[in-house]
Amino acid sequence: MKRRAFLQQTTALATLASASSQASNQTIKNTGPIILSTWKNEKANIAAWESLQKTGRALDAVEAGARIPEADPNDTSVGYGGFPDRDGHVTLDACIMDEKGNAGSVTFLQHIMHPISVARAVMEKTPHVMLSGEGALQFALDQGFKKENLLTETAKKAWIEWKKTSKYEPKINIERHDTIGLLAIGNKGEISGACTTSGLAFKMHGRVGDSPVIGAAVFCDDEVGGACATGLGEFVLKTLGSFLIVELMRNGKTPQQACEEAIMRIVKRYNYKEFQIGYLALNKKGEYGAYAIQKGFNYTVTVDGKTTVIESGYYMK
Repeated sequence: MKRRAFLQQTTALATLASASSQASNQTIKNTGPIILSTWKNEKANIAAWESLQKTGRALDAVEAGARIPEADPNDTSVGYGGFPDRDGHVTLDACIMDEKGNAGSVTFLQHIMHPISVARAVMEKTPHVMLSGEGALQFALDQGFKKENLLTETAKKAWIEWKKTSKYEPKINIERHDTIGLLAIGNKGEISGACTTSGLAFKMHGRVGDSPVIGAAVFCDDEVGGACATGLGEFVLKTLGSFLIVELMRNGKTPQQACEEAIMRIVKRYNYKEFQIGYLALNKKGEYGAYAIQKGFNYTVTVDGKTTVIESGYYMK
């Protein structure tokens, strides 16, 4: 092997190893299209990347990525297979936002496999941003979405077991997954974001967290960048975490610094030791960062068709 080729290969391998192994407390830079998602969601990222290769649009990519866990019966925190509320109903929330500032959202939606696609339809086919409950379901049916039973046998058994004690207790990093948030930069450099969830397991009937709320779970500004959130949504709502992160980046902070500041807003005000929040941010330069309250949050990055899971930095040591 020639010396130049050897050095190039060595440098590339070192860079990849560094990105894969770190519990990152530093902003990482990329140029060109990119897919980011919360947690270990390689399949979602791969679907998003494949969509990006077909259409070039970041919006298409984040929708395609979100649809993967929505249809996965083994994912107990998103879509089909999601754990129900305390009354046994699977209720779904989702939102999506494009580079032009357009947004769509559904809350308390039942019986529809892909709430993220309903949210996009709200954005593109109505004058509204958010539809909820029966209204969201009727809209979805009018748009041709199929009504389905989303309560799997596994989720039903877990609910029946929970009813023996009926104890509500959010679990930190449960199975190392939760609500999925996605961010993408498309072929033209535009940014979009999405979020989808079945919410907290065994929540009160009617509870809605941050996932369908623009500015809480997801926010994008094509002049600056985007951010998304995962974890106990009540505290993301109380601090409008994603909007906060984008505004911090607008005022000069890197994605990593902005995520850390957003976590500190929660830490300074609330009893943070019993729950988890994780933030993920991406700016228009292709720089990205993440931060969480507790150890255990990770995120997935796809660049040039290569997908890597990275451990996030965290506040509690």
